[in-house]
Amino acid sequence: FGWLRERSLGRGLFVDPARDNFRTMTNLYGSIHPADSVYLSTLSTRTHGAVFNLEYSPDGSVLTVACEQTEVLLFDPISSKHIKTLSEAHEDCVNNIRFLDNRLFATCSDDTTIALWDLRKLNTKVCTLHGHTSWVKNIEYDTNTRLLVTSGFDGNVIIWDTNRCTEDGCPHKKFFHTRFLMRMRLTPDCSKMLISTSSGYLLILHDLDLTKSLEVGSYPILRARRTTSSSDLTTSSSSSGPRVSSSPCHHSDSNSSSEKHLSRASQREGVSPRNSLEVLTPEVPGERDRGNCITSLQLHPKGWATLLRCSSNTDDQEWTCVYEFQEGAPVRPVSPRCSLRSLRLTHYIEEANVGRGYIKELCFSPDGRMVSSPHGYGIRLLGFDKQCSELIDCLPKEASPLRVIRSLYSHNDVVLTTKFSPTHCQIASGCLSGRVSLYQPK
Repeated sequence: FGWLRERSLGRGLFVDPARDNFRTMTNLYGSIHPADSVYLSTLSTRTHGAVFNLEYSPDGSVLTVACEQTEVLLFDPISSKHIKTLSEAHEDCVNNIRFLDNRLFATCSDDTTIALWDLRKLNTKVCTLHGHTSWVKNIEYDTNTRLLVTSGFDGNVIIWDTNRCTEDGCPHKKFFHTRFLMRMRLTPDCSKMLISTSSGYLLILHDLDLTKSLEVGSYPILRARRTTSSSDLTTSSSSSGPRVSSSPCHHSDSNSSSEKHLSRASQREGVSPRNSLEVLTPEVPGERDRGNCITSLQLHPKGWATLLRCSSNTDDQEWTCVYEFQEGAPVRPVSPRCSLRSLRLTHYIEEANVGRGYIKELCFSPDGRMVSSPHGYGIRLLGFDKQCSELIDCLPKEASPLRVIRSLYSHNDVVLTTKFSPTHCQIASGCLSGRVSLYQPK
C-alpha cells in the first residue's frame, strides 16, 4: 500500500526515475565556487551601471545582462567571453530580459517600451512595442499561444500578439489593472497569473485565459483572505475602470449579462469561472503586525510553489519565503471571512538588510530543489532540508527555516540579481557596481 500511495502521489523511482539523478546534480552545487568574474565597465568607455537582471537562453548558450544605463550585454557563459554590447538598447534603465525561444528575446525598460531582438541580427531591433505609460518591469511569455505578457508601474498587465508582429509593433490589449503593481508571473503551465504589490497583497488569477475577450469587471472574485479599501485594488481591463469597493469579493455591477450567465453556469457545473481573482496577504515571519512590500516574485519550475522576497514598510527587514500552492479551491464565491487560503507558508529565512531601495531578484534552481538568493555582497544557496530534497518530499507541518547550503561572496557591492543556468551547473550574479560573477564546481 505504501508503494501504491507513493505512485499515486507521483513519487518513487518507477514514476520519476530522473529524481535520483537530480540528487547528483544538487550535490555538485554543494562544491560550487566562484569561477570567473567580468567587470562590465572594462568592456567600453561607457559606464554600464548596476546589473538589474540576468537571463540565460533556454539552451544555456548565451547569458544576457540588463544594465542600469540603457545597455544589454551578451556573454558566452561557458568561456566567459563577451559577445556583444547593445549600447543603446533603450533610452533608460533596462529592467528585465525574457527569451521567447533560443533566438528571440525581449527587453523592457523605464522608457516605457518593450523591444524584441533576434540573436542572429543584433544590429537592429526586431520591433519596439509601445503601450505602457510608466516603467515596464516584467516580461512573461505563453509558449502555447505565443502571447507576450508585460507589466509595469502604471499598474497595467498588457498582452501582445507576437503571431502578428511587424516592424511597427504587435497588436496589444490591456488585460488587467491594479494599483501598486510590483511583479507579475505566469505559472509554468500558464494556468495562473500571480501579481505582487507594494502594499503586501498577492493577486492570483485562476484558470487563466489570455485570449478571452475582456469586459470591464469581467474578473469573478472567488475568495480573499482579508478585505481591502477601495483605494487598494482595481480589477478592470483599463486603468479608468471602476474600483473595487470595500471588499475585494465585490462583483462589479457593470458585468455584461453574458459574463453573469457564464459565472452562474460555471458554478452549476462545479468549476471555477475563467480568470477568477483571488486576493491574499501572505504571512511573513516577523511582519505579522506590520505591513510589507512584496518586491520579488518567482515560481517553482514545476508549478508547486511561489517564492517571494518581502521587505517591511520601514525597510529594516527582508525575508525570503516559500509558499506551497493548496488545492481544493471553492467552486463558488464565498465570504472573505470563511475563505480558503490557496497558499501556505512552508519555508522562510531572513535576509541581509542592505542596499535599501533596490529590488533583489532571487530564483529557483532548474530542478526546483534549491533557491539562489542575493545576500549582502554575495549569494546564498538555500534548500528545503540539508539533503536538498524536493519540496513535495519534505513539506513541514509548520513553516520551517530554509537551510543554508552554501554562501558565496565574490562582489565588492550589494548583489541585486542571481540566476541558475538551465542546462549547466552554473550560477550567475550581478551587483550594484556592475560586476557579473559566475560560479561552478571546481
